[in-house]
Amino acid sequence: MSEEMMEEGGTIKKFMYLNRKAPYGTIYALESLEVILIGAAFDQDVSLVFMDDGIYQIKKDQDTTAAEVKNFSKTYRALEMYDVEKLYVEKESMEARGLTEADLLVDVEIKTKDEIADLMEEQDVLLSF
Repeated sequence: MSEEMMEEGGTIKKFMYLNRKAPYGTIYALESLEVILIGAAFDQDVSLVFMDDGIYQIKKDQDTTAAEVKNFSKTYRALEMYDVEKLYVEKESMEARGLTEADLLVDVEIKTKDEIADLMEEQDVLLSF
């Protein structure tokens, strides 16, 4: 086992969270965010992928007034404080929705579907929301 996988006698697991759902209308996006913050608080190796309608979770200038729900999208900016810095967006999903990196409120790395599949293979745990 490599040194980077060991810390203080324990094993660090690689967790990847796949955010695939639109931010509002279901509880998936908010639940995902809470689980990510918990995992990061326990010093796990956390990465986050936004794909399909999950990309809308990090879109700038969301207006939730009509839906009458609290806009929690700005909370994604706090991920960096929890050392969650591996944020990826699936290129094909972004292009299909007419979005660019400039439309997103956090810094991400844009990966193709195949590159994301390769990243998934490296993980210990995959959780899809």
